[in-house]
Amino acid sequence: MPKLYEYFGLIVLFYSKQASQLTKEHPSDPLILPEGVVIEITKAEYVEGYKLKLKFSDNIERIVDFEPFLKLSTNPLIRKYLAFDQFKRFKLEYGDLQWNDYDLCFPIADLYEGRIA
Repeated sequence: MPKLYEYFGLIVLFYSKQASQLTKEHPSDPLILPEGVVIEITKAEYVEGYKLKLKFSDNIERIVDFEPFLKLSTNPLIRKYLAFDQFKRFKLEYGDLQWNDYDLCFPIADLYEGRIA
């Protein structure tokens, strides 16, 4: 059964099954990028749905699910990426993950730590 949590005014839907799956996939969660460390994304692969598998320059790999972020957004410039044809057009450029010439992008440290907002 889903539980609702309120965090800084945002409502986040949390499924315990998904949380246990995430723990299996990433037993070292949460990853914290040490201060002052520069990291880049070296590889990005589409997995399924709104999930991408990212590989970082320190060889850490993480599957990031962008669906909650995209679905909670009320901004039409972000919501357009709910269309799979738009979402799948991501690129790696200079170690950054971006869509449509930086129309949508995320801080690398947030992706590394598995938190996008």
